[in-house]
Amino acid sequence: MVRPNNLGEDFVSLFFPRYCLGCSGSLVRGEEILCTVCLGVLPKTDYHLRSESPIMDKLTGRLPIIHGWAFLKFQKRGIVQHLLHQLKYRNHPEIGERLGLSYGLELATAGCGNLFDLIVPVPLHQTRLRKRGYNQSSEFAKGISQALNISWDQSISIRIRATTTQTNKSKAARWENVKDVFSIDQKSVERKRILLVDDVITTGATVEACGQHLIASGCSSLSIACIADAL
Repeated sequence: MVRPNNLGEDFVSLFFPRYCLGCSGSLVRGEEILCTVCLGVLPKTDYHLRSESPIMDKLTGRLPIIHGWAFLKFQKRGIVQHLLHQLKYRNHPEIGERLGLSYGLELATAGCGNLFDLIVPVPLHQTRLRKRGYNQSSEFAKGISQALNISWDQSISIRIRATTTQTNKSKAARWENVKDVFSIDQKSVERKRILLVDDVITTGATVEACGQHLIASGCSSLSIACIADAL
């Protein structure tokens, strides 16, 4: 027997069909934002299942972190690039939250649910935040927070200076672009195990700059988690 509320949902979807933001195919009942097929083909890194990771290698000698993770592998013209473009430039913050929730559930399954006290997203400058309407890293943090039942706070770290995009910059230029742009609310991070989250890690300059301020503010440990690793 079909329940009345399901009939209502079917009627609405008939005239206002919902589409997967990964492949543009129609979503079926029970699917949200991304279809089962797209979720199944996401190129996952499984860094959280290793004792070492490429992200930890990137930051060795630059930033003392306990864990360095990324949910997905970034590949040009692949599904991850498409999703990140939708997230950052096509007004789809729900993608960040959905990916964060998926990754948080994987972290919980792997026994990583009690490793952190607070999740801190890498901030956007206020001018870019006003233009976009949301911080994509905050959406990712929100999803992880839901899965792990750990607080997240986007007000702890702020950008005090606007920067140009990191795209197409050299490693040295990326560092110069972000090294002095962050400010941290020290009382909020003292003696806490912080998980710093961002959208994409390339050279690691952005998380390094933000992470250095978190460490200087007295956090007890620092770990990194990103949506994607640009290998």
